[in-house]
Amino acid sequence: MIRSILRGGVAGAAGTTALNAVTCADMAWRGRPSSEVPARVVDRLTEEAGHPVPGTGGTRDNRLSGLGALSGIAVGCGIGVAVSLLHRAGVRVPVWPGGVVTGALAMAATDLPIARLKVSSPADWSARDWASDVVPHLAYGLVTYGVVRAAERP
Repeated sequence: MIRSILRGGVAGAAGTTALNAVTCADMAWRGRPSSEVPARVVDRLTEEAGHPVPGTGGTRDNRLSGLGALSGIAVGCGIGVAVSLLHRAGVRVPVWPGGVVTGALAMAATDLPIARLKVSSPADWSARDWASDVVPHLAYGLVTYGVVRAAERP
């Protein structure tokens, strides 16, 4: 079981790297800024928990930005662990459908809190906004699931 957890963490880290690479390539291609959404989610979560992020101005903004990025890494590794444990339990599908489902799980794990915390309303997103969300998560899912499958083969 420990090996499956470690494999999943490594797979999730690889998938997160792929997601970040696709996102950064999109930013470079379109000349768009990085998203402030992860920082805003962390801000809302810490406020709701009664432990707001300390600091003011740029210092606080930088902390929120760093915590937003770290939360994305944690979600990516956590989804990788969950998928690896499911794979170990016998849930095995080909890479394409497994990658799509894995990407959808990661997307749900990020988009549902965004909507619940009213940081953004996915219902109001444009097609371009959705593409900026779906494509990186698809890359995440394919890489994560592919690594899980490759690592668990005898």
